Amino acid sequence: MNKKRKESKKLIETGRLYTIEEACELIKKVSYSKFDGSVDVAIKTNADPKYNDQAVRGTVALPNGTGKTVRIAAFVSDDLFDEARKAGATLVGNTTLIKDIEDGKFDFDVMVTTQAMIKDLAKVAKALGPKGLMPSPKTGTITNDVAGTIDEIKKGRIEYKLDKTGNIHVGIGKVSFSAAQLTENLKALLSNIEANKPAAVKGKLFKKIALNATMSPSVLVQTN
Repeated sequence: MNKKRKESKKLIETGRLYTIEEACELIKKVSYSKFDGSVDVAIKTNADPKYNDQAVRGTVALPNGTGKTVRIAAFVSDDLFDEARKAGATLVGNTTLIKDIEDGKFDFDVMVTTQAMIKDLAKVAKALGPKGLMPSPKTGTITNDVAGTIDEIKKGRIEYKLDKTGNIHVGIGKVSFSAAQLTENLKALLSNIEANKPAAVKGKLFKKIALNATMSPSVLVQTN
């Protein structure tokens, strides 16, 4: 363990569970990267990913965004090209976009399409799916309001989902964010996940919540 990490760990009380407000203030103090690092939350849940009725997945608009530039691909019909570009899509296309995907070109973070176009993505579903890039009604990326959806994503709408170990990992901002901004984002995320708690999960959904910044020790957050 290097000297800076040791000094950071001294600021964290061993075994203490901090309130959201306390944790968001502390994570800024314990981050020691020379650049503007990301702030992420890792949530261990009581949901069992082996069962479909315990799947946890959804989207939430973070009040203060993530601080990251999101590269959006719009797979739309020709008549929607200009609308998608004006809304801020990084890539816009249909046939050429399919060809790029088939060639292994994935220079985007999220893809948006329409109900009428989703069937045309079937041929590249096996390429997009494992990377989490296949549009889905659950994530709101299949939409007839292309411009509105792109705008929401650019402003800070993010997707979360349970991984194979029953955990959720999401970025909620940057170290340069104020503690108040991080607090608002984290509260919005946790409230949204709690609201989407599957009925099949008995008892509390959250088992453990840890806040991390790039190159920082973890700060444990109260789960209530």
